[in-house]
Amino acid sequence: MCIIGQTNSSEVLMDVKKAVTIAKTWLLDVLSEEGITNVGLEEVEFDEDKGEWLITIGFSRPWNTTRNAFTAISGEPATRRAYRVITVREPNGTVTSMTRSGSDN
Repeated sequence: MCIIGQTNSSEVLMDVKKAVTIAKTWLLDVLSEEGITNVGLEEVEFDEDKGEWLITIGFSRPWNTTRNAFTAISGEPATRRAYRVITVREPNGTVTSMTRSGSDN
C-alpha cells in the first residue's frame, strides 16, 4: 500500500495536490467546448510500479440529465455525473491517459 506522498522504495517527487491540479487543469482544457460543470475530485491513487498518479474526477455535462418526480416538481432536470480517471506521470506531470471510471452512470 502506498501512503500518499511517499512510497516504500523511494520518495514520490510530486505531491498529491500538484498531481490533482495538473489533472483538473488538463480535463478542463480538453473538455472546454463541452461546458462541463461541477468538477470535483473523487479519488486519488499512486501506482508505485508505474510511477503514475491515477486521479478520478467527476463532472456534469449540460446534456446528460435525468428526469424524475423531484425534477418534475422543480422544473429543473438533474444532471448526471460522469467520472474519468486521469493518469499523471511522475515526475514531470505529463498526462498520459483519460479513461472512464467504473462509477460512470
